[in-house]
Amino acid sequence: MKEKKSDNLAYEYWFAGIRALSAGKKWKLHEQLKSGENIYYIEETKLKSLGFLTEKDISALNAARTNKGICQEYERCIEKGIYFVPYFHPDYPSRLREIPSPPYALYIKGKLPDDDRPSVAIVGARQCTSYGEQMAIAYGEVLAANGIQVISGMAKGIDGAGQRGALNAGGESYGVLGCGIDICYPREHIGLYADLQKAGGILSEQPEGTPPLKEFFPARNRIISGLSDVVLVMEAREKSGSLITADMALEQGKDVYALPGPVTSRLSRGCNELLRQGAGILLSPEELLAELGLSRNFFPAKIGANTDKNEKTLERAEKLVYSKLDLYPKSLSRLLDETKMMPAELMQQLTSLIIKGYIKEISKNYYVRAQL
Repeated sequence: MKEKKSDNLAYEYWFAGIRALSAGKKWKLHEQLKSGENIYYIEETKLKSLGFLTEKDISALNAARTNKGICQEYERCIEKGIYFVPYFHPDYPSRLREIPSPPYALYIKGKLPDDDRPSVAIVGARQCTSYGEQMAIAYGEVLAANGIQVISGMAKGIDGAGQRGALNAGGESYGVLGCGIDICYPREHIGLYADLQKAGGILSEQPEGTPPLKEFFPARNRIISGLSDVVLVMEAREKSGSLITADMALEQGKDVYALPGPVTSRLSRGCNELLRQGAGILLSPEELLAELGLSRNFFPAKIGANTDKNEKTLERAEKLVYSKLDLYPKSLSRLLDETKMMPAELMQQLTSLIIKGYIKEISKNYYVRAQL
């Protein structure tokens, strides 16, 4: 007995969730049959007559069509707070409609980026340096404070730092996953996963329950760049997923900027190579805003500059030590050489600066400035 037909999205949700059928085949099938409902009820002989489906494809469709609880499954999706948007839905992001191979459908928790507001992607290395992390936070904060949506992949390192910076500033950020929307990956970002749903959103093209397999992430990257007007690469190795995002952005006609770093740092090789190839250079969030012609409502103290707070609260010896530090890790032995202090005195000043929150010890006897 046939399930009662419905004009809602239940059949589209069912069709999009057939993993064994490629996105290209889904596009063709939907184009010819006009709806997921028609695909569900089509006779097998007509399926075969379409000419582009293999026996394996038809078997996969037939197996999926044995599901008699389509409407109930879609209702459960809604109850879990998951918003389903296929390509032909009016809420589908206009930026994604313009890229090659747009996602067939999106699964969302929270909301989608606003088509009418500027969006910038912040991407980079998972195993980043303190310098890269703090710069990602700084750019995320300034961009979000100026009303710019921050897009990234919610990964460890740069991605999460940039998105956390956006949320710190009271802005909106959107995380694009390489797994099902119901899976928090990486697991340690469960707090960020929850916060993004309140101040932005989480989205994926993968059906619910899809594990974070390696092959899904390059495809995920095209969505990150596709949702963005500009892509910022904060730190990247010579061969990095962030460079895939940059390449996709260029193919999509988007501008790419890179953060310069030491030529001796492996984590800066990818960025430095992008700069050599003509990418825009990231010198400060403020300069980026000016170059993009976006409004500037909020300017935190420049990274590395002494603030009034520094001048008023630091003792003379502390100021000397603090002046020798920046966002690149510096060893104790080098600080001894530069400050000309005795070891005991230098350790006393370093300890005082750590307690006051001006610097951090990121590994044994290596120090950097903290972001104030």
